[in-house]
Parts: sequence; structure tokens; C-alpha cells
Amino acid sequence: MGHPRKALRTTTVGAVSATLIAGSALGLAPTAQAANAVRFVDIAGDGGTVLKANVVTPAGSDGTRRYPLLVLPTSWGLPQVEYLAQAQKLANSGYIVVSYNVRGFWQSGGEIDVAGPADTADASKVIDWALANTPADAQHIGMAGVSYGAGISLLAAAKDKRVKAVAALSGWADLIDSIYSGRTQHVQAGAVLDGASLVTGRQSAEVRQIFDNFYASNLSKEQEMIDWGKKRSAATYVDQLNQNGTAVMMANAWGDTVFAPNQYADFYEKLTGPKRLELRPGDHATAELTGLFGLPNDVWTDTGRWFDRYLKGVDNGIDREEPVRLKPRSTGGYEDYPNWKSVSADRKKIALSGTTTIHTNVDSGADGGIVFLSSILDQIAQAPPVASIPLLPRRWAAVWQSERYPTAQRVRGTAKLHTTVTPTKESGTLVAYLYDVGPLGLGKLVSNAPYTFHGQTPGKPFGVDLDLFSTAYDVPAGHRLALVVDTVDPLYIEHNPSGAQLTFSSPSNDPSYVSIPLREQ
Repeated sequence: MGHPRKALRTTTVGAVSATLIAGSALGLAPTAQAANAVRFVDIAGDGGTVLKANVVTPAGSDGTRRYPLLVLPTSWGLPQVEYLAQAQKLANSGYIVVSYNVRGFWQSGGEIDVAGPADTADASKVIDWALANTPADAQHIGMAGVSYGAGISLLAAAKDKRVKAVAALSGWADLIDSIYSGRTQHVQAGAVLDGASLVTGRQSAEVRQIFDNFYASNLSKEQEMIDWGKKRSAATYVDQLNQNGTAVMMANAWGDTVFAPNQYADFYEKLTGPKRLELRPGDHATAELTGLFGLPNDVWTDTGRWFDRYLKGVDNGIDREEPVRLKPRSTGGYEDYPNWKSVSADRKKIALSGTTTIHTNVDSGADGGIVFLSSILDQIAQAPPVASIPLLPRRWAAVWQSERYPTAQRVRGTAKLHTTVTPTKESGTLVAYLYDVGPLGLGKLVSNAPYTFHGQTPGKPFGVDLDLFSTAYDVPAGHRLALVVDTVDPLYIEHNPSGAQLTFSSPSNDPSYVSIPLREQ
């Protein structure tokens, strides 16, 4: 049913990518150390596991006064020097900063726990150590991190009420909705994580089994995998975060191929304390990457402002700004909104009329791109994946198009697909793509999402509701929007039996459509 060879191929890509990123991070150490001395320490984590850490303190600190504490767990596969440039800046502005290598990676002891109970317990142990060994203020503690560090920070804040503020950058709130959305394995994303951990860390037997079950499409283990992921998702503990009153800032990229922005936006809506959501062009961790080199960076600037307000009490106005800040992929300026729902103030439906049958198991040419590479190209050059919509083979791709728009359409938020599918087999996968189509028929990818079904009755229609990944994209005047559906995409494992067909219809009592979220004109 699954395709392990695809996973193995992309694992190699993931390992190489992780090694290159780690090498870049290592280059930060000389810059940070030249600016200020860094103290490297060993901290006893949960069960006595040794965590390699570094401490940066404000210049001139002599123990006569207390400073707010920031704890920064490292990203997946990166060494403890990852945050040194930012730690220096934060220390210069009056924070004690403790960054530590999470268990199972590099020189830290133990095995990888994937933000499980041992990782959250480690975070509390690091806080305990900092309060005992630095002039840190127990009443003013925050956590921050990129990617894995973001996920651990959110989870630790839910478990440890001493954490008053969090900045979670390019992280996840729902691990299953990130790499198993639409009941479909995001195989390239999973392979990147797997490959990086094999190169830089030590997987536990449990983690290895989770990866193997993930690749193998083992439905008998599906619920076990979901339960394992939910235990490692801050969304499971949102009530605890709300009870703690934690001030939560989250930032992510529209094209994040590891942790898509949808799950962050959904989680943001459930938070009741001080909160902020920022979304920008890019892929996983690329929006904040320049800040790790100590260069000017909007994400890290707002992170500092967030902690200044909620740990130091500085009246810098961030709490009076609109809490949802978006930077569209196709324009240069920021847009601010009072909440996530107001991002999509208007909606237009494109009718998916008629009956269309497609054959499975062949890539039509409509694809979501390549993990990291495609969204980075979109971030830097506004060059998303493209497809010639008129040339897509209708045997393997269903295509519907809008009329040409007389004015620009500012797509903001989450497009929603509703359709009726009749399969010839009990299982299957479809992938929906939304394209911006120019006058010559060239489509630029606006968004996509996969959907997998199991246990359906062959020949019996059933309804499909699918949220595409959230985005912010301006469709120029004179262009169309096109919805394309096929069954194969290298980003995902597909579950289409040989010879299967899918028929899309639009019953009169339940019409099919794609709902396009638009900023109010």
C-alpha cells in the first residue's frame, strides 16, 4: 500500500539537508563568542541525563540583582551553538539565556524522545538549574525555540506554570496534523526528520518503530501512532496553557513543508491568554534563519519585543498591536488583523460542476514541489511550483477553472474543498491543488493538500471536505483560479490500488465547490 523506496530516497536528501543546516549553525559560534564570553555547562536532565548547554549573562552581572530567564531548546538535529548570536543580543538587553542541546542529539545524553515526557521534564530541570546557578529571576521565565525547540517550549509551558511567556518559531501545535494531515503521510517531511536524527542523534526503539510504521502505512498501528503524536502536541494541552495564562507568540511560514501553518492557526484560535500569530513567506525555519546569524530579522525582533513586554513589563506597545500579522507571498508589505477569522473576511465559491473520472497511480504533472527547495524559491524569487493547466492529462487529473477575474483577488487564509467521490476500490489518495493561471495557461501553485480514505465501499459515493494549506497570495487581474485534483505527489505517500479510478460528481442536492478565502476588497 505504501512506497518505502520513496521514503528511503528522500531520507538521504533529509540527512544531507540537516547536515548542511547544522554546518551553517556551527559557523555562528565564533561570532557569538567574540562578542561575549560563553559559559558551557553540563546540566542534569530528567533521570540524570546529561544535557550539554551554554549560558550567556548580561555584561556586568555580579549576582547583586536578578534578571529574567530565557531557556532555548535546540532545533531537531542542530548543536547547542544554534542560538548563540541571538543569545548574545538577548543577554545584552538584560536576560539570562540558557540554551541546551535536547536529549538524544549531539553530545547530550539519552535517546530522542520527540518532545515526549522526558523532553518536557528536561526543560523543567534546566529551569531548576538556572535558578540555582545563575542570577535568574524565578518570577520571570520564558522559553523560545525554532522548530523542535518551539514544540518543546509550548509543551513545557503547558506542564510548568513557571514559564510565563513563549515564542514558538516554525514549530508545531499538532504533530499529527502536521505530518499526517488528511490521513496521508507527508513522506518527504518525515524522511527529513528521520534522516537528520540518524546523522546527528540516537533514536530510541520507540521512535524507530514509529518511523517504520509511518513509512509502511500499517493501518493496524495507525491509532497507536496518532495517540503517540497527540501526546506530543501542545493542542492536547491547550487548556493547561490557558489556565497558566502563558503569553504565547507563534511564527511560521506559509510554505512550511514540515509544519504547515494550518495547525498553528487552529491552535491560535483556542488560546485565551495573550497571543500573537505571525506568518511570512518561506519554508521550514527559513523566515528566522538570518537571525541565527545575528543579522536583522523581523521574527527575532518581535520575539525580543514579546519577552520585553511579558517578562520585563516594558510598555513597548506590542500588546496593543493587531495580534495577527501576515506577510503575503506576492507583495512586500505586512497586513495586520484583529484575529484569524478576520483574515478571510469574504469568500467566493468556484463550482466544481459535472462528472469527471480520473485514473490513479500516475503523476499528472501537478505537484506540490520539493520539500524546502520549492518554498524557498517562492520566498526568494516568488517562483512557486508551476504546471501548464491546459496540458495536464485529463486521464489522470481533474481540472476546474474560474472565469477570468477583472480585479486582483487577494487570497488570504484557508481554501476549502467540498466534493463527492465515488471510488472503484476501498482505499485511495487524492491531492488537491489551487493554481493561479495566467493568460497563457501557466499555473503557479497557490496551495495544496492531500486526502486519503480507507474502508469505503467501491461504487458508493461519499463526501469529501478538505482544507488546503493556509496561504496569502494575490491573483493578478485577468488571471483565473484553477482547482486540480490528481492522485500522486512526491511529497506524500499515496494509497491507490493498481487500476483504481476516482469519479468526482456534483449532486444537485449537495453541489461540489472550492471556497476561496479573500481579504475584504
